[in-house]
Amino acid sequence: MEWITAISIWIIPLLIGIILLHGTWKKVAVYESFVEGGKEGIQIALSIIPFLVGMLVAITILRASGALDFFISLAEPVLLRLGVPSEIVPLAAIRPISGNAALGVMSDIIATHGPDSFIGRMASTIQGSTDTTLYIITVYFGAVGIKKMGDALKVGLLADLVGITAAIVIISWMFGS
Repeated sequence: MEWITAISIWIIPLLIGIILLHGTWKKVAVYESFVEGGKEGIQIALSIIPFLVGMLVAITILRASGALDFFISLAEPVLLRLGVPSEIVPLAAIRPISGNAALGVMSDIIATHGPDSFIGRMASTIQGSTDTTLYIITVYFGAVGIKKMGDALKVGLLADLVGITAAIVIISWMFGS
């Protein structure tokens, strides 16, 4: 295990050194390239801010309006028949929209039920098996000016659905309810 510690300590400085040496060997102005990349990064960050604010407002409205709770109450009878805890629905609904909001929901679930509970394990698995599809598409596609995002949205939401379904099936199979 000592070699893993040594690798973890040296891997980043070693990679940086290799990149600097390679750039110098290829006669690239390494520092100037780094500064240019930093400028581009700041410009991209500034262009993303309006899209980020829009998503955060939409998420807040969804949660504060009670719309999410309404949809959960509609789905609860079906969920009970399938053996899916209704506490998972807010996480599954919010995860494609916002990672921070989903993390908050997951933290609430774990604080209420515990990390080793059936619901806690399922929440953790859903959090790790899905992505923030709507956030990614809104922010990144908007920042680079992509207007046609229908196929990416369909595939991303399908991947989220598969991740959520797989998490529910696997956790139910491994740990039972």
